[in-house]
Amino acid sequence: MRPRSARLLALAAGLAMVGTMEHSTAGPPARLIKIGALTESWGPTPAIIGLREGLQELGYRENEHFVIGVRFTQGNPAELPEAARELVRHGVDIIVTAEGGNTAKAAQAATNRIPIVFMGGSDPVGIGLVRSLARPGGNITGTADLDIDLGPKRMEIFRELIPGLKRILLPYDATNTYAVAQLPAYRDAARRLGLTLVERPLRTEEEAQAVIGKARKGEVDGIFSPRFLSLNIPGFILDTGQKQGLPTMFHGFFFVERGGLVAYSAADSQLGRQAARLVDKILNGAKPAELPVEQPTKFELVINLKTAKGLGLSIPQSVLLRADRLIE
Repeated sequence: MRPRSARLLALAAGLAMVGTMEHSTAGPPARLIKIGALTESWGPTPAIIGLREGLQELGYRENEHFVIGVRFTQGNPAELPEAARELVRHGVDIIVTAEGGNTAKAAQAATNRIPIVFMGGSDPVGIGLVRSLARPGGNITGTADLDIDLGPKRMEIFRELIPGLKRILLPYDATNTYAVAQLPAYRDAARRLGLTLVERPLRTEEEAQAVIGKARKGEVDGIFSPRFLSLNIPGFILDTGQKQGLPTMFHGFFFVERGGLVAYSAADSQLGRQAARLVDKILNGAKPAELPVEQPTKFELVINLKTAKGLGLSIPQSVLLRADRLIE
């Protein structure tokens, strides 16, 4: 569903996340604080849910002192700048962004006054979000996800899971600067692992659906999903993988819960909890410019055993023992 009214409704109704700060140093605020969440997804992400849980773990109670409204663009990065400006016009007191690069840059362009906390920036210094990890500067800080570093590991796990894996389809949004920036790491990893990347640069959602939908067993041995949600590429990969019986590797567990084979990444929910602590500090007077960007503290390997069985795969015991979650 892509109607504009649905996306606006999510902001107007919000995702109620309100609470006191019983474990904070300064106590709860004297007025309702509005936190605006910006995401390229189709609704609240695991990181945003983790943010809520993190606030609750800090002693926040809902509907008393804080409310968070989620503004999402359903895989369309072109709508992010206007969505960010709408959060500013809505009068939010702080903005949190999911998926890193595109969303955080959109928020950064929309305001130099409202504090911004990003959740999952792959290379926040390299893309110009912050001046340094130790002292971000400006009105922004957040949690990194190390995805550029984890991409090769994700490819290594994929090869370990799939006997005879040789050719991997790698579709990506050619208009997404951050997606393109990750290609060298994927190429280097493929060469090191003896794999062939079948790269497919895509520019529209229609092209993504058509190209990914043509993937067939025998032509490729698996599909490697990019980190980013733009053009709904991960969604089309999930659909094609299930229809064509192709193994799929994703960035996060969301798609594995829905039938993908495997995912490996920094734990998005934990990044949200870390972001909650940063939000708490900002609301108690800390300046984002002086709050160091935090690194991930937990990583997740998730495998769908039902999908593996349907593909005729026997997961090596060495991989099963390393898995954080097994979906049956």
